[in-house]
Amino acid sequence: MVVDTDICGIKVGDRYPAHVMGIINLSPESFYENSIVSPDSVLEIALKMVEDGATFLDLGARSTWRFSKPISRKEELERILPVLEALKGNVDAVISVDTMFSEIAEEALKRGAEIINDVSGFTADPRMINVVADYGCPVVVMASNKIPGDPLGMDSIIETLDSIIQAAEAGGIKPEKLILDPAIGRWTDEKLPIYDFETLDDFERLKIFEKPLLAALSRKSFIGEVLEKPASERLYGSLAAAAIAVYKGAHIIRTHDVPETFDVVKLSGALRSRPSVVKEDRYEVSVLEVKTPQDAAMAMRNLGATGIGSQVMQNKSIHLMLKIRNLTTTEALIIKQEMLARGGDTALTRDAVSHETEMTDVLVMGTLLQFERLAKKLEGQARSLPLISELIRECIANRSDLEYRYLR
Repeated sequence: MVVDTDICGIKVGDRYPAHVMGIINLSPESFYENSIVSPDSVLEIALKMVEDGATFLDLGARSTWRFSKPISRKEELERILPVLEALKGNVDAVISVDTMFSEIAEEALKRGAEIINDVSGFTADPRMINVVADYGCPVVVMASNKIPGDPLGMDSIIETLDSIIQAAEAGGIKPEKLILDPAIGRWTDEKLPIYDFETLDDFERLKIFEKPLLAALSRKSFIGEVLEKPASERLYGSLAAAAIAVYKGAHIIRTHDVPETFDVVKLSGALRSRPSVVKEDRYEVSVLEVKTPQDAAMAMRNLGATGIGSQVMQNKSIHLMLKIRNLTTTEALIIKQEMLARGGDTALTRDAVSHETEMTDVLVMGTLLQFERLAKKLEGQARSLPLISELIRECIANRSDLEYRYLR
């Protein structure tokens, strides 16, 4: 499960350093006023971004901030085209255009743009799929259902991206042309900061798609929520978030602050270990790190397994080790016996096996399915084992409970 691809001549993947995408903001309606670039200074700023380490430049002429004043497609086009003309052939970077509309994408591609960045994930303009397929260009697709960034929670983000990928490939876009963006930010009123906390914390789950991953988190609202600072004072928070994203698997960081982000990306990328993969002739063995049953089921479906079969097997794919403290020796031995009967295992102090101690802690090892069956069996046992059953269920459930994980 290793990403290794070429995007417009740039090597992108798990074996290469992560890249910086500099934001060239042509929209006066932007949430971050200090990022707005005048047409007269675009070339100078673009050259400085490249000098500071950006390999991609993302041009945006329409603010996607939910409080911004909407503009017409004509105005968006009038803002973007002169800038493309100014940059064409003058900067050593891959040019991306941030737009949701096919006619703007098409005109931009005619004038030198190499990547389209569609935050609507093809939902704002279905014809965008045809334009991208016809030009054969790479495209960044953000997790979106009805409006940009509306999925709530990582499970929903993954389901949404999966649907976008299927629609894109059905429309003729080659799988290797897709770059995935999990939609970090307050895109809707319902999308509270805890959803962004989860997305960043579980960013590695997106590796299940085996595609380049882009994190657009620069000065976003979840950073302001934590630091209680406006966009102009969120640099350090953005750098911390960027470091985490790269460490957890992001290949491209989209940022307003290129030189600072470049250093952070370089260091966090050096700390990120290379995934284990071995090849010989036509054979390849790689480690598939799966964090949730839903992701395991998706991996199985992508392999060609049936939906029913994937659901049956998904809880067998996640292995846990729980530590249970202060059990009586009898309780510990019962748990060991019941877990062994279900194919798992349990470790406890050797004095407990010989009944030379009255109390012990235990380590219980098994799949989610084995823990489910253990908890059910313990419900009907004596002593405090029904309580232990409840605690096991609650402890496992806390792993996916957003309020438990992030609300302090």
